[in-house]
Amino acid sequence: MSIDDVARQSGVYFDEGYYCAESVLLAVCNHYGIQSRWIPKIATGFCSGIARTGGICGAFTGAVMAVNLFTGRETPTDSLETNYRAVNHLEHLFKANFGSTACPELIGCRLDTRDGQRQFRQDNLIVKCRHFTVEAAAIAMQVISALVEKEKKEISQ
Repeated sequence: MSIDDVARQSGVYFDEGYYCAESVLLAVCNHYGIQSRWIPKIATGFCSGIARTGGICGAFTGAVMAVNLFTGRETPTDSLETNYRAVNHLEHLFKANFGSTACPELIGCRLDTRDGQRQFRQDNLIVKCRHFTVEAAAIAMQVISALVEKEKKEISQ
């Protein structure tokens, strides 16, 4: 499965009714054979700009969670540096593509208001969310793939 395949799969999950963060995390986990009853549950509250609070984009947070699976700490004494570099790179790539990681800035309305939710429906902004979801999965896969390749090279040396 390629990066494009994972990105497309995140779109399929989105079309099936999963939301942004859930779809990104599910697609990446599916690609790497990571299965847990906690996925996509752990991502649900990050959808719709952190549960419609006007926060960070759920697709982006799903990508962060996916990257964390490969770079997050297992113990309190583990270094944060690899993770922070990877997440910063992810944020840089996402912002380079879309200009922001904030849900309201990306979709042009606030989901924490009735007017914003009405605008979201009327303007069919879910299409934008699907696009962010697919692209966030692709960006997460780019970051993860680079990390996996680097690790393979280090192991073989």
